Amino acid sequence: MFSSLLQNAPSSDPVAILNGAPGVLDPALVLLGAMALDAAIGDPRWLWRLLPHPVVWAGALIGWFDRKLNREDRSAVNRTVRGAVAVAITVGLAAGLGWAAHYLLARLPFGMGWEALIVAVLLAGRGLFDHVGRVAKGLKADGLEGGREALRHIVGRDVKSLDSHGVARSAIESLAENFADGLVAPAFWYVLLGLPGLLAYKAINTCDSMIGYRTKRHKAFGLVAARLDDAANFLPARLAGILVCLAALFAPRGDPARAVRTMRADAGKHASPNAGWPEAAMAGALDLALGGPRRYPGGVTEGAWIGTGRARLGPRDIAAARRLYLIACAIGWALAAGVALAGWVG
Repeated sequence: MFSSLLQNAPSSDPVAILNGAPGVLDPALVLLGAMALDAAIGDPRWLWRLLPHPVVWAGALIGWFDRKLNREDRSAVNRTVRGAVAVAITVGLAAGLGWAAHYLLARLPFGMGWEALIVAVLLAGRGLFDHVGRVAKGLKADGLEGGREALRHIVGRDVKSLDSHGVARSAIESLAENFADGLVAPAFWYVLLGLPGLLAYKAINTCDSMIGYRTKRHKAFGLVAARLDDAANFLPARLAGILVCLAALFAPRGDPARAVRTMRADAGKHASPNAGWPEAAMAGALDLALGGPRRYPGGVTEGAWIGTGRARLGPRDIAAARRLYLIACAIGWALAAGVALAGWVG
């Protein structure tokens, strides 16, 4: 693990860790605390009214590069190279900031607690759960318009074209896809490469969300951002799908065998090389049909259907998906605990 390069004491010493000894920051143990904090406090909106979120900084930087370097009169090759440079600088600065923060925190008493707080801020577990829950509440309380308004905050597609079933499907799809890149992937890269890896991943993900589109303006300039994001999410997305399949063992409506079958059969149908894995697992686990044609501001995308179950979904299906999500999160927490325990024993 990257953080072990900066330690003055062995990370496997539980007494030193719990006493907050300087130089001891075990990534798996920090992750356990961060996931607990995220589950307890969620997204502290009051804080972001006072300070910009770290992702906002990365977005502002890549947006500046987009305005300055991405000119339509330049060739595709030129724009691709400039986009690659922009992404490299943004990701490099994020990783460097993570390294500096870890270097300082690893030398402070109780630095593990402060690092856990930073990691918790960069996880989206509770926030995702709450946002998707608001879609179900909106549909129940205010009908279609209430559901559309709540959904508008978590998806990039044109919600005005969706009926109530489409709103429910979109909410569940967002829950599945963001489970991978909002929770599993950040946790994966943190355990693997520490705070530099986590901040680098968040920067990559932000670059992709800003410029990683196949539009005329960004097809060349955002090419490296899109490919790098695909690579960074390759293993986490598949791990997320496996976690959803495992969660189906314990969910009231879950069918783990069907989840595995659907994931194997339909994950590749998604336009993204990664998003289809958790989405197909969730569709199979709950016997749903997700995906299908989607309308974005730029037009209609003819997406394939994922899963062979019901497509006419509603608030009850969103509730079932949220229960499955919570169980998958709990299994992920247990997995992190196992990694921490293995480090102590080893």
